[in-house]
Amino acid sequence: MLSRVFSRLSSTTARQCSFELGETEREVQSMALKFSKEVLIPNAKKYDETGEFPWDIVKQAHSLGLMNSVIPEKYGGPGMSTLQMCVATEALAYGCTGIQTAVAGPSLALSPVLLAGNEEQKKKYLGWLASEPIIASYCVTEPGCGSDVNGVKTKAEKKGDEYVINGTKAWITGGGHAKWFFCLARTATDPKTPAGKAFTAFIVDGDTPGIIRGKKEKNMGQRCSDTRLITFEDVRVSEKNVLGAPGAGFKVAMGAFDLSRPFVAAGALGLAWRCLDESTKYSLERKTFGTEIANHQAVQFMLADMVMNVELSKLMVYRAAAEVDKGTLSAYHASIAKCFAADIANQAATNAVQIFGGNGFNSEYPVEKLMRDAKIFQIYEGTSQIQRMIISRMLLTNYKNTGSSLV
Repeated sequence: MLSRVFSRLSSTTARQCSFELGETEREVQSMALKFSKEVLIPNAKKYDETGEFPWDIVKQAHSLGLMNSVIPEKYGGPGMSTLQMCVATEALAYGCTGIQTAVAGPSLALSPVLLAGNEEQKKKYLGWLASEPIIASYCVTEPGCGSDVNGVKTKAEKKGDEYVINGTKAWITGGGHAKWFFCLARTATDPKTPAGKAFTAFIVDGDTPGIIRGKKEKNMGQRCSDTRLITFEDVRVSEKNVLGAPGAGFKVAMGAFDLSRPFVAAGALGLAWRCLDESTKYSLERKTFGTEIANHQAVQFMLADMVMNVELSKLMVYRAAAEVDKGTLSAYHASIAKCFAADIANQAATNAVQIFGGNGFNSEYPVEKLMRDAKIFQIYEGTSQIQRMIISRMLLTNYKNTGSSLV
């Protein structure tokens, strides 16, 4: 009898703990990787050097269903699962994370709408993204407060059936081209009001008078991704464009990260995967001391570190995505995935440059760009330090409540 119980448990565990992608996920990955190798990689250097926004590739990605892919079919989108979009994001990032960010940037702006939007807002703004290759931007970060969202100074004052927004947002991805913005603004007048009641979330149409788009920033990496200041000067927004309840904007903004951080982690994973492939290929071609450098133990150890970290990162990225698909918004697993993938992408890029040696420091070879592009993953959508704060806070809270360190 006991053997039958163990047999049944073993079978159930095997079904629940499958580490293989399903047929649909493999098809999505194959299609996205083909597009990445045929379109992104050949154009990556050009867009990195010019900093031009890759509109032609964005339009192609949209036509293939690789842009804003999680928008449900009822609003005109492809209706991909979070896991499927992560697999696609990983493959696009393999080709170029700058172009991939240009394609995927609106996913952060649409996440609050998916999370808290009413039916009218979803039909209008998600439907718009689904029908056209347009850009939407997420406006939370400000010049004086990066990770400290509670320090947001942008204000929205209620006047009749409208709100008047004043303030400046910084490092806004896609800001120069956005047709609409997600904007977080302080509506509480008392500075002691807790964050959970102090802010309101808005959808702001891009053609609203008073929106000032600053110059495009010239960044170290991901240079074709449009990033700039957005200033709101007496911008009037209808109360119909409040996203969620007035005063509940902080929860909406933070909840969006639980949806979007697996995608960011997938981008970092794709970059690490590319570093591994480029390094492996080069190590089998480059010779020193009469043999391919792949035969040198020092190089083998760096390659081994890369492949271990890529495989481990993949497990956590996919787990975080699967939890979203189950309806479980977990900041814990999303933060682990984002933090770990960002860190290993930077380590992989550093090792790739080292394996290439002097050639790795030269722009004629791909790994110097990979190293420049990797750094931002430890900064945007919550720094690696912020992710560690989230993880440790949840760990300690759970231990106090249950006596267990497993959240």
